[in-house]
Amino acid sequence: MKLATRLFALSLLLASGTAGAHTGHDTSGLAAGLAHPFGGMDHLLAMLAVGLWAAQTGGRRIWLLPAVFMAMLALGAGVAQFAPALQLIEPGIAASVLVLGLLVARASRFALPASLALTASFGLMHGYAHGAEMPGAIEPAAYALGFLAATAALHLIGIAMGVASRERYARIAGVGIAASGMWMLATI
Repeated sequence: MKLATRLFALSLLLASGTAGAHTGHDTSGLAAGLAHPFGGMDHLLAMLAVGLWAAQTGGRRIWLLPAVFMAMLALGAGVAQFAPALQLIEPGIAASVLVLGLLVARASRFALPASLALTASFGLMHGYAHGAEMPGAIEPAAYALGFLAATAALHLIGIAMGVASRERYARIAGVGIAASGMWMLATI
């Protein structure tokens, strides 16, 4: 089971692109929305890290952290429709990968409001990036539904990986995610 989980995680990483998961994508409909979070390492790693961190912290956070991320993802996409030129979104997304990776690597446990606020801010940035591509979409509602469904799937995969792995392996994954975030920040 552990080998299968590792191979699945590795295949997700190999299938994803680099940090630039925004702009220039086909944003027409459900299929494009479903594919978008898998198209860039930044989104893929952040979504998995939210699930891993939720699994590490346990209790009601196992569903609250992903739920807050998803709600803010949708809100961020909406904000992008009205303010399509906000600056520093890409560095913010790269920083979210770094910080989430560090949280998983250290198995950090903050007070619930702080955990939710941090997760919400990252969800807002990722949602904004998704939503910034929607104005040209032929089916924007289907696109949004697709990226929300794919995000939920990645959160669930992260939770499953966190629950199935020993704490040590989750922490190692966190180190890898944080290192990827540092690389993304350095290459922006």
